[in-house]
Amino acid sequence: MTRAILTVVGHDKTGVIAKFSATLSANNANILDVNQNIMNGDIFAMMMLIDVSGLSCSFKELSAALTEDGNALEMSVHVMHEDVFNAMHHV
Repeated sequence: MTRAILTVVGHDKTGVIAKFSATLSANNANILDVNQNIMNGDIFAMMMLIDVSGLSCSFKELSAALTEDGNALEMSVHVMHEDVFNAMHHV
């Protein structure tokens, strides 16, 4: 299984999880775990662990689509492939 980490941060609004979930589903990415929190009453923060081993597009295309979702919602989005994450945290 090949995984990636998606982080989303911005002002809370309706439909955030739905928007990103729809993009992931449309590109055959599976959500393995999700953690979201509303901080200080209006700051939305979410992390998703996603399985990208069966993507119907390239990882770069998925990342671009998720970034577009973030731009549309005026939120900051970061997508990191598991290989990059592991390399950053390998001692």
